[in-house]
Amino acid sequence: MVSDLEMEYRAYTFRKLIIIFVFLIGIFIAAGISLSINGMDIGFWDCYNYVWNHIIGTEYELRTPEWRADYMLWNIRLPRIIMAIIVGIGLASCGVAMQSLMSNPLADPYTVGISDGACFGAVSAIVMGFTLTTALSSMGVVISAFIGGLIPAIIIIILSRIVNLTPATAILVGIALSYIFSGMETVVMTSTDADTLKAAYLWQIGTLNGATWEKCLIPAIITAVCSAFLLFSSKNLNLLVLGDESAKSLGLNVDQFRFLCMIVVSVTVAALVSYVGIIGFVGLIIPHVIRMIVGANTKFLIPASMLGGALFLLVADLISRTVVYPDELRVGLVASIIGSPIFLYIILKKKQRYGEVF
Repeated sequence: MVSDLEMEYRAYTFRKLIIIFVFLIGIFIAAGISLSINGMDIGFWDCYNYVWNHIIGTEYELRTPEWRADYMLWNIRLPRIIMAIIVGIGLASCGVAMQSLMSNPLADPYTVGISDGACFGAVSAIVMGFTLTTALSSMGVVISAFIGGLIPAIIIIILSRIVNLTPATAILVGIALSYIFSGMETVVMTSTDADTLKAAYLWQIGTLNGATWEKCLIPAIITAVCSAFLLFSSKNLNLLVLGDESAKSLGLNVDQFRFLCMIVVSVTVAALVSYVGIIGFVGLIIPHVIRMIVGANTKFLIPASMLGGALFLLVADLISRTVVYPDELRVGLVASIIGSPIFLYIILKKKQRYGEVF
């Protein structure tokens, strides 16, 4: 016979799963709307029909309207949508992890200076002669940004092992590293010409424009590994919320687990930033918003945040494509414009104490 407590827990789990399912529906709708804004008068369901036909191997006669529609949807629109989903999932899941690791609701994936390190790497590559117009030079910028993003993360990780940094101290060290790399970035940018300076500046504003299937591959693999790791580590992340001493008393090797999580988060964020630039607020506000909906139990918070992050970025990218002033807005700018008032509202109105597991 099922006890009342078990029935209550089943109902609790069912409610969380319903919320997750709603986010999936939202992603499906947002992606379909994004596909249907294509300049070819192809409707919502027709877009998905073309995508499905491409998956099952349907071929069209060359240069026909159907061939053009298939090519445009599959090779131009869909990679951008997939990249938005990948980046949203990666940044939101890393945001949940960082807030748990640092025991700080203001922590986000960029806390340890990864964004400024990546910016320095990318700007240095652009100023040194790389441009964003060819595949070779583009990969040069990506690699430089990835290496630059890892440097501050590696410094934090090494220091945490040598001097046993507390989460609060790690955040302060990350802020200091951010200022250091930001200063070096400014020095590099002020030593170049106007056109190169514009290219370097525009890189910093996150964008999904130009996404291709090839560019989606590495971020997708790294995000999948990170997401799987965090999902399997949800129990340990819950323990960290209780505090280091409580987590240790419950059998968790706090230092080792935090060290491993920092490596996973750093590599993931550096990889995402190197491909799309800086897209703020996804890893900061999405975990907060989802926590208010599903609670702070990371067993449900992580998957819901992943889907919430993907939906948020899809909507932001949809806005960036439809608002043209004087050119297409960059998704990083739209995310900041949307995210700032939401975060302010959360700060002023949030009543539930951070860290409550249920």
